[in-house]
Amino acid sequence: MENLFRLDGKRALVTGGASGIGEAISRLFSSVGCEVLIADVDPARAAQVAESLPGAQAVHLDVTSEQSVDSVFRTLRHLDVLVNNAGIGLVGGVEETGLEDFQRLFAVNVQGVFLVSRAAIPLLLKSGGNIVNIGSVAGLIGVRKRFAYCGTKGAVVAMTRQMAVDYAGQVRVNCIAPGTVDTPFVEAYLRKYHNHEYDEMRKQLNARQPVGRLGRPDEIAAMALYLASRAAEFVTGSVLTIDGGWTAA
Repeated sequence: MENLFRLDGKRALVTGGASGIGEAISRLFSSVGCEVLIADVDPARAAQVAESLPGAQAVHLDVTSEQSVDSVFRTLRHLDVLVNNAGIGLVGGVEETGLEDFQRLFAVNVQGVFLVSRAAIPLLLKSGGNIVNIGSVAGLIGVRKRFAYCGTKGAVVAMTRQMAVDYAGQVRVNCIAPGTVDTPFVEAYLRKYHNHEYDEMRKQLNARQPVGRLGRPDEIAAMALYLASRAAEFVTGSVLTIDGGWTAA
């Protein structure tokens, strides 16, 4: 059974692969034989992670820039797995959301998935590969004070399903919808918006999941490995929640 989850001889590109969930995915994929391209807007951090993994490479990539994406993919001749993980967050309801912030969120979370997926599809068609999009439960339910973020993650869900239909039988496309995961992303949110009540807000974030804790990046990485592996050959167009029971409640 364990051979189903090996990625020997495969090459994966992970956007936002230098920290948090992306780093966990990069490390797990590397541990099962995959050559990982750690694509990140922070080249120093990407290089640091790549140096710690056998066969990994750091790639400087701004997912919001068509020029940056095209320049990276011009150098690639083969790709088996694309993980669209790069993303940012924003706190605020519709009345509290500025246009510039709204546009920036869509540029990273939605336009980034579009640009990188469009560039990757020709290579994935050749390899019979697959795409794993990192969405969020915020794309499935309404989360208070997350107007723009919910909008972007809803778009990721819709794009996943649409691409899965267009490329059925050729390229598998799936989406992971995590709950709140204990990452630098969440830590930065707490420090920015709730530094004066840090401990209390962390307790609330833990309690939001019925299991009583935040998710771990390695848990999301394990689901990404399943979707990228031969074990999931009949899985496409799916949105898999991994949220400690949040959406069930």
